[in-house]
Amino acid sequence: MEGVTNAGPGRPRLTARRRPGGTARAEILDAAAELFTTRGFAATSTRHIAEAVGMRQASLYNHFATKDDILVALLADTVTPALDFAENLRPLGTSPEVKLYALSYIDAAQLITGRWNLGVLYLLPELRSDRFMSFRADRDRLREQYRTLAQAVLDAIDDPASTHLAELPFRLVESVISARADALEGTPIPNAAVIAGSALHILGWRQDLDPIHTEAAELIANAETPKLSGAASAPDNFDAMRT
Repeated sequence: MEGVTNAGPGRPRLTARRRPGGTARAEILDAAAELFTTRGFAATSTRHIAEAVGMRQASLYNHFATKDDILVALLADTVTPALDFAENLRPLGTSPEVKLYALSYIDAAQLITGRWNLGVLYLLPELRSDRFMSFRADRDRLREQYRTLAQAVLDAIDDPASTHLAELPFRLVESVISARADALEGTPIPNAAVIAGSALHILGWRQDLDPIHTEAAELIANAETPKLSGAASAPDNFDAMRT
């Protein structure tokens, strides 16, 4: 799902690096993320993005052919790491409640601590077009991973009144997107551990969370998913994951 690239040397950039990231591509994505989430996707042009990076517009096209390609790459970064992590969990013999906690923690951490609140882009009407079909399919796959784990937790609880709750953990995790937007007005954002614990509680799971914290931290530490961001990677210790 990465943006279309057209590698080439390009012309010398207009200014010294002014964005985080070790490559011009990373700088472009950072600038686009800021502009798309603050100025709006429709109101942002590739010229605006190039200016925010400090490069010529023509040089931007060496990395992304269109503005849509940039949006595709940004959206992929919000879903692909959690999806890869979830799929790597499937063959493990760990209990479903530990897996659901770990997935919720990883996913929520990325949505909460990313430099820009990219989840707000999920509401863009442009995402209904065929150009973004791959992103929509990946997000649906992630939702199904949540639903499968949640259903396994519900089956263990064996409460007939709770069978309709399997969709809720995914929705709960994505609620941090609006919580983060509201935080601009002073509303606190729950941390990833709170969200992960709540993903179990919303299903009716009422056992001690301490061993779940410990096992989930080990799962995250041993994850082979290469694109997990530093913010969503395993905490150094058990206590760090709870705070």
